[in-house]
Amino acid sequence: MGEESFIPKISLTLEKFLPYCTIVNVSIVSDTNIFLAVALNEPEKENIIRLTSDTDAVAPEILPYEIGNALSAMIKRKQITPEEALSTFKSANMIPVRLVSIDIQQALEIAIQFNIYAYDAYFLQCAKSLSRPLLTLDKQMKQVATKLNIKVLE
Repeated sequence: MGEESFIPKISLTLEKFLPYCTIVNVSIVSDTNIFLAVALNEPEKENIIRLTSDTDAVAPEILPYEIGNALSAMIKRKQITPEEALSTFKSANMIPVRLVSIDIQQALEIAIQFNIYAYDAYFLQCAKSLSRPLLTLDKQMKQVATKLNIKVLE
């Protein structure tokens, strides 16, 4: 007999080990514009879905208010109708997201330091405090995130 007969053949497949493994989805902080892009079927939707397919979305608890504000602004600019706004709000609210409270004082400090709106700073502070990557379509937020050592998904 050759040496090969003494070497056991081992077949490793993931399925055998699944009962013993914990599968953890990574969570990411998603900006308001991410939810709107998906709900409004914007061109970025496919890439957003690709980037978030194995993740859990997290956002500051202000998210629904931000979505409502953005939709009302779009109505004022005649980009969408009131009916489209209501439909989009319903669609955006169907996207699973964990809403978390944030430290408004720290967010305000970020807003002041980088001369940005507090609403944007809420998402940055959320990502920073949770040590999670940020997903946004806002170029300025991406720049500030980088300065704050927050990973930005693209």
